[in-house]
Amino acid sequence: MRRGSAQRLSPGCHPASPSTATGTTRRSEARALARRYGVLSVEPETRHELHTTRTPEFLGLDRGGGFVTSSDSDGDVVVGVLDTGVWPERKSFDDAGFGPVPVSWRGECEEGKDFTPAAACNRKLVGARSFYRGYEASMGPMDESKETRSPRDNDGHGTHTSTTVAGSAVPDASLLGYAAGTARGMSSRARVAVYKVCWVGGCFSSDILAGMDKAVEDGCGVLSLSLGGRVADYYRDSIAIGAFTAMEKGVFVSCSAGNAGPVPTSLSNVAPWITTVGAGTLDRDFPAYVVLGNGENYTGATLYGGDPLPSSPLELVYAGNVTNTTNGNLCMLGTLLLEKVAGKIVLCDRGINSRVQKGYVVSEAGGAGMVLANSAGNGEELVADAHLLPATGVGEKAGNAIRSYLFSDPSPTATIVFGGTKVRVRPSPVVAAFSSRGPNTITRAILKPDVIAPGVNILAGWTGAVGPTGLAVDARRTEFNIISGTSMSCPHVSGLAALLKGAHPEWSPAAIRSALMTTAYAAYPSGDSIIDAATGRAATPFDLGAGHVDPPRAMDPGLIYDLTVDDYLDFLCASNYTPFRIASLTKRSNFTCDATRTYAVSELNYPSFAVAFPATASDVVVGDATTVKHRRTLTNVGRPGTYKATVRAWAGTEAGGVKVAVEPSELSFTEVGERRGYTVRFSAAGQPSGTTGFGRLEWSDGEHVVASPLAFTWK
Repeated sequence: MRRGSAQRLSPGCHPASPSTATGTTRRSEARALARRYGVLSVEPETRHELHTTRTPEFLGLDRGGGFVTSSDSDGDVVVGVLDTGVWPERKSFDDAGFGPVPVSWRGECEEGKDFTPAAACNRKLVGARSFYRGYEASMGPMDESKETRSPRDNDGHGTHTSTTVAGSAVPDASLLGYAAGTARGMSSRARVAVYKVCWVGGCFSSDILAGMDKAVEDGCGVLSLSLGGRVADYYRDSIAIGAFTAMEKGVFVSCSAGNAGPVPTSLSNVAPWITTVGAGTLDRDFPAYVVLGNGENYTGATLYGGDPLPSSPLELVYAGNVTNTTNGNLCMLGTLLLEKVAGKIVLCDRGINSRVQKGYVVSEAGGAGMVLANSAGNGEELVADAHLLPATGVGEKAGNAIRSYLFSDPSPTATIVFGGTKVRVRPSPVVAAFSSRGPNTITRAILKPDVIAPGVNILAGWTGAVGPTGLAVDARRTEFNIISGTSMSCPHVSGLAALLKGAHPEWSPAAIRSALMTTAYAAYPSGDSIIDAATGRAATPFDLGAGHVDPPRAMDPGLIYDLTVDDYLDFLCASNYTPFRIASLTKRSNFTCDATRTYAVSELNYPSFAVAFPATASDVVVGDATTVKHRRTLTNVGRPGTYKATVRAWAGTEAGGVKVAVEPSELSFTEVGERRGYTVRFSAAGQPSGTTGFGRLEWSDGEHVVASPLAFTWK
């Protein structure tokens, strides 16, 4: 192997059978492989998890004023979706009205079990591949009674994400009558290529990396990955490695932030060349009301589509009182007593097993209905589910009130009234409680997530292999499904990136991300900050990054923060990466940092600012102020104009007493492509460790507002 073609390999690619190779043998094989000429590094296989129509209207894609929802230029963009595969028969992949496949497309539609290229792929779904060598090397031969070695989606997640990205318009879409209307993807004229890298046992790093490399080679212009794993340094992170190669080729990569919120520092996919997406709500709910025997009623959410409950109230019982196990309150399999549940409505607590499985457990025990109460970690966030029995989920406060009534009334009763679909709900958006949060644990000076997008109760295409709950016992089959997660918000941004790339083919991946970030909004029209569902208080940049995406404004951002491959290499040097680590990440075996240069992470031309100050040893603020300097460069992509800088406090939060000086505070641009630099000095005295503060830097010419979030920490 020539040194110039050095590759990064995983032991998962080795043909040795996992049933015969011991751990010791594998380690010795890995060491031997690492010593081979041309191999940069060998890393252990890592397992990743999937991060599981009103959004076009909610995002303003149907708004007037010259913003076209999709155009012929989008048809030149192919979005590669790395996920669980595709159910190609869905109407969302109809290619009526599409022209020839772009000549730049070099991909394939692979044949496999239950997957015939001639029938599966067309001018809309232009490619489909599957990657499973890493999976089988780690887990053993695939059980083809549960899944197939083909791009066929037996899970549903991949069909949902790919149709969210670029599904063709389908009228009269709904899930069991909920969310009725025309369903379409964010860039309905873009093409789709699917890369099946996720299986029953998970998504394995070598398969993900192989899929990303192949997607770039095939000619994808955007990659969408609604999956993630443990946070690792960039040179050990297969997604970061694959995304770096994609970025070099001009490919935009968006990834889900994860569903481990609201815990701080819980997000993944944090490399600065990846656009990291958190989740927010829509202005649409699916209410179901719990009416108690004392006359009180509480609003929950559901997607139950069967027969309603009887008009007369039923006996209400608490799961923890109708079980013979200590965790029976969670309604886990086999924990409820038939003789105490039959014909009654059961109050279950959220946690451990899935929400829909709890309903199945109640149904199997003969229960007539279920009320599912949030825990403190879920707060007041309502996520709707297509339950198998009459059921609704309620927030923590409502759950506590219902539980209190149940324990205090000698004969508690209840019923559930189903409210269908409700739109124009306020406030919206709200940051989803499950959406993973910053700060970024790998590079504190890079603020993540970058933005949030719709990720709660999203309608999109679904597999024909399983029902809307995904449970094996669910015999229902639906064209569409409504599910939630940052897995749903990521493809929204991927589709918007395809729109922007189609309209501005000269823009780099960094330019597209900048346009989405600097035009995002962090406050409602009233001026109040977007709310965090987990706390009910103002969300911060650690929750939503720059804010919620606003596509019409992103189409004409005025100015952008651009980045090149060399800028990212400087960033790696500033991060004290050794030549070996840089080679592992970038495949540049001969690159070394310039020993005569001074590198700084604060020099990376990122559209946000994360500033760390030293903390005091006590709760008393002492000592002189510390000043931290960041440099940025803005590029004009709009009309000539003069932009003036304004620094504002983040609505609803404290700024931490930070003084911000922008030099110069005025920038003039006379032509497209012109670049102007500026420096920001942040000064603050010491604060107790863990203190945070937030602000917002805005450049405006009176027409455009180019905004960046500011996040301050003391540690």
